[in-house]
Amino acid sequence: MLGGKRILLIIAGGIAAYKSLELIRRLRDRGAIVTPVMTSAAEQFVTPLSVAALAGEKLYRDLFDLTDEAEMGHIELSRSADLLLVAPATADLMAKMAHGQANDLASTVLLATDTPVLVAPAMNVRMWQHPATQRNLTLLQGDGIEFVGPDDGNMACGEFGPGRMSEPLAIVAAVEAKLTAGPLSGKRIIVTSGPTHEPIDPVRYIANRSSGRQGNALAAALAALGAEVVFVTGPAQIAAPDGVQVVPVETAQQMLEAVESALPADAAVCAAAVADWRVVSPAVHKMKKQKDVAPQLAFEENPDILARISQHSKDRPALVVGFAAETDDLLENATAKRQRKGCDWIVANDVSPDTGIMGGDENAVTLITDAGPECWPRAPKHQVAARLARRIAETLQS
Repeated sequence: MLGGKRILLIIAGGIAAYKSLELIRRLRDRGAIVTPVMTSAAEQFVTPLSVAALAGEKLYRDLFDLTDEAEMGHIELSRSADLLLVAPATADLMAKMAHGQANDLASTVLLATDTPVLVAPAMNVRMWQHPATQRNLTLLQGDGIEFVGPDDGNMACGEFGPGRMSEPLAIVAAVEAKLTAGPLSGKRIIVTSGPTHEPIDPVRYIANRSSGRQGNALAAALAALGAEVVFVTGPAQIAAPDGVQVVPVETAQQMLEAVESALPADAAVCAAAVADWRVVSPAVHKMKKQKDVAPQLAFEENPDILARISQHSKDRPALVVGFAAETDDLLENATAKRQRKGCDWIVANDVSPDTGIMGGDENAVTLITDAGPECWPRAPKHQVAARLARRIAETLQS
């Protein structure tokens, strides 16, 4: 899909620089021509020889190399590519980009370019969440620079959270979406994600352990393939991905209204863990504890969003995908759910506490279609999302 596309890959200093080696290989596998630029700090993590050997192209390192300035000046270098890709992008390089600094080859190339720029940040979670980095992110997005990631995950420093560089395949997908129309170009897809919060009183609510990571990863993967994604999300633990239309909601009723408002669509993927019940009459004021007297709560069923969309009389999407989180009899319960709801596919997973799947970084799913069940191996949720997104693209194209 990237045959003949020229990518200037800027590798900044950070432990995630080791991923640039696989990234180069993946890009070249798809036909891209990769010209690498390394900062001096990047050379502390990967060797220039390894990068140049994998790229099969001249490596650029020094702003003041007179031979390079005569043959390929930094201005020409910055504009001879179809895309400038920064992976990894450190907090330091992002700060230089945001404020127009140009004291090395990487920052000078980025300041001099009139070519699209795609950035894959990688840094400690505290550095990513620092107000200065977030201000720089906002400035860069305002300048039209696009981002892929960062992901949540374990850091080399031992901490956990956002800041981990996206995996090479996810970055490649973002590059493909940027440089090609993408297999889902022109398709509109609704994705629901996260839990819902059903109020008991102004401070208490009914919810579940869903983190929203799988729905988040799926929305990002579909957008990377060129889809227009309407991302309807409950109160998830992680931020919504870039490149999607975000519709935040709290309750199941709000989620249903948001989904129906987003119709018509080519596909709907209901990955949200919607609460099955809600309190009939939530208290207007905080309920006070009364000694030896438990509160009496009356419940009613929440709207069944998956069934409503699957059986929509006017604007039913061509493909409706549901999720089934089960703790026992996985295939039996998920297959029955698919038949009962009327959806096309069910993505079933075992969320028993000992699996660590609900709220975790990995998933092990079984895709149930008309052809029967397909058991997929356990993998990081972004990989599961990428595989499912490709399958959706193949189906909508057929």
